[in-house]
Amino acid sequence: MITVFDETFRLAQTFTISRGAKTQARVVVASVTRNGVTGRGECVPYARYGETPDSVRAQIETLPTGITCDALQSALPPGAARNAFDCALWDLGAKQAGKRAWDVAGLSAPGPVVTAFTLSLAAPEAMQAAAATHAHRPILKIKLGTPDDMPRLEAVRAGAPRSRIIIDANEGWTPEVYTDLAPHLVRLGVELVEQPLPAGQDDMLAEIARPVPVCADESCFDRASLAALKGKYDVVNLKLDKTGGLTEALLTRDLALQMGFKVMVGCMVGSSLAMAPAVLLAQGAAWTDLDGPLLLSEDRPHPLKYDAEGVHPSDANLWG
Repeated sequence: MITVFDETFRLAQTFTISRGAKTQARVVVASVTRNGVTGRGECVPYARYGETPDSVRAQIETLPTGITCDALQSALPPGAARNAFDCALWDLGAKQAGKRAWDVAGLSAPGPVVTAFTLSLAAPEAMQAAAATHAHRPILKIKLGTPDDMPRLEAVRAGAPRSRIIIDANEGWTPEVYTDLAPHLVRLGVELVEQPLPAGQDDMLAEIARPVPVCADESCFDRASLAALKGKYDVVNLKLDKTGGLTEALLTRDLALQMGFKVMVGCMVGSSLAMAPAVLLAQGAAWTDLDGPLLLSEDRPHPLKYDAEGVHPSDANLWG
């Protein structure tokens, strides 16, 4: 039996990026039950990729009850719907085997992973205050993507002088803005810039200097997308909602590393159920951004544990 439904989680505070703001995370949960055992997976439909909760539910509802993980890869395209069901099948397989998901997959037992904490886009004064509040965190990820980002960056560095900093421009810059900012990124110790230019309009990255590593986010989906990124990007950000689940994500990670990319593992804003399989993917990643539950004011039972060591692998009661 397959069931699919929406859930909503309130955010701790308004979350703003260059494309807009939101106060809640709306997710879709897929569950599959076979012989009395149920597996669950969660996805976050993303309007940037033409997804809605309705469209994602409709895709999942077309699947036959007995579909296998291998068959799923061709039954649905990469995206949120396939992610939710793929992760549900991983969870189901682990429960049926009486083992953890990583044991079933033949992976090494995972450990905690240091994750970035995201500061949403705001006025410089507000971003400095937020940075100061979270200055104890080892990595801060700053949402930027406007022509007036320099004061924001300076403010965050002043608020958190010892934190590592990565930037996500969410496709909001032009080549000229990026070129102007690049020397200051170096000066302020920024170690990574995500998607400075719009996907499909990023060829200039192969021609201009990249003194700070540049990471493909909206330009990167699955293995098929990697070849077009060579020479333009140094890092790829893998998100389960883009790869279409953990199955493809693991294959994309391995190919990306073979091609010479460094790997970042990121997330949409979702609950611990969405992050749990991504913790497996993040083992050994150069950067991890799995802070979704930290941005919520509520989470699921048996949530992921976050502490000074980072985000820990899931309890079996949550997933896998």
